[in-house]
Amino acid sequence: MAEPLHRGNVAVVIPALNEALRIREVVEGALAQCERVIVVDDGSDDGTAELIADLPVAVLRHPHRLGKGASLRDGFAEALRQGARAVVTMDGDGQHRAHDIPRLIAAANRHPNCIVNGARLRKRDTQPWYRRIGNDFGDWGIAWGCGYRLVDSQSGQRLYPASVAALRDVPGEGFVFEAQILISAARQLGCGLVSVPVETRYRQADSDEQFRKSHFRLFRDLYDITSHVVGQVLSHGDMLRVYRRMRASAPVIFDPGGQGDAEAAPPTLPTQGAGR
Repeated sequence: MAEPLHRGNVAVVIPALNEALRIREVVEGALAQCERVIVVDDGSDDGTAELIADLPVAVLRHPHRLGKGASLRDGFAEALRQGARAVVTMDGDGQHRAHDIPRLIAAANRHPNCIVNGARLRKRDTQPWYRRIGNDFGDWGIAWGCGYRLVDSQSGQRLYPASVAALRDVPGEGFVFEAQILISAARQLGCGLVSVPVETRYRQADSDEQFRKSHFRLFRDLYDITSHVVGQVLSHGDMLRVYRRMRASAPVIFDPGGQGDAEAAPPTLPTQGAGR
């Protein structure tokens, strides 16, 4: 049997663009959960990399901004070079909690050949309303592209098996990449997706916690994601059959001991030809 995933064989990849406000806190939290942490500084000009220079992490630096897709690709390549069997991604702004990483790993061990998604289902009412609308719309389209239903397709906190991190020629830049890699993994590798309910922190009027403004531009990025996914759905054909199969499935939630979330069996997906 393959060795189970654990803190020693899972790498954490943190894309970072001007994250001076909270990057040290994020990296120290990740180090408490995993031995390998990789920060990809995407052309920051606020001293992000300097703030973690004394920590035992690998720092990759882009000379100028290349986007989140490029940061994740480079982080995946470094994680695989280090021998990681899976990669956890976290944003550098402090919205994700590192103490959820063991729950993602537990879900991955329970559901091999699945991407594990940190779905922002807990305290969801703290999420800005416009982000919830964008997420729900994105879930519908990306689910059609993948062939199964899912929740919170826009989450930046995920666990990718090494086989998914090793995928080549995954198209799409910026936030589009995170949508496309779900589709490519489903169509090329037959990967399912399991969601672990997590809480994501946002700036609140009654809290002193500070978070930088989101890099996600609702209308522009949602348009980019939507137009890209529509192109994927059309290019693969069998639209009605895929849609019916998607609607017939239920999102897979892994939350042992959680707040009444039932666990369903992961979808069985046929491996198809290479994605476009």
